Amino acid sequence: MVIVNKSSKPSWADIKGRLSEFDRVGLLGLVQDLYTANKDNQAFLHARFGLGDDVLKPYKIVVDRWLWPDVFKNQLTSVAKAKKAISDYKKAIGRPEGLAELMVFYCERAAGFCDDIGMDDEIFLLALVRMYEQALKATINLPVGRRETFLSRLDAVRRVSDNFGYGVGDDMNVLFAEYVSDDS
Repeated sequence: MVIVNKSSKPSWADIKGRLSEFDRVGLLGLVQDLYTANKDNQAFLHARFGLGDDVLKPYKIVVDRWLWPDVFKNQLTSVAKAKKAISDYKKAIGRPEGLAELMVFYCERAAGFCDDIGMDDEIFLLALVRMYEQALKATINLPVGRRETFLSRLDAVRRVSDNFGYGVGDDMNVLFAEYVSDDS
């Protein structure tokens, strides 16, 4: 049995040592317990093993909830929670095309929400511009035949964002021209 120093904060090394004591049945039981513990673990395992019709769906639901909340129910936005969904997908499987899809989806939902309700929150809009650049980078790194749809969707986001404050439209115009002209 591995002795864990109880006065220090547990770390991965401590967990790894304890896991080495498990046999196959014990490890499967532990993973099952983690699976049933919460939906985030389920989404992670489904994505990691490519299970289900759409492994991006649970991540898109989270992004959608936090970037386009129901204002009639007094729901709030949360850039951090929307970004966490993308980060969680990246940890689970992180396929480049899936990451590009989630980043572009983030931009579409954030821009759509701002356009729909006239949101003028500087922090939210600046986060949109940062994600827009990340989405462009992720798209440009895809194989040439996989870029067109993403670039078209990002161009639509850019056009919708032209009327937003804080120079969002100008920033997106510059970024789009920079990445798309470098792409050609």
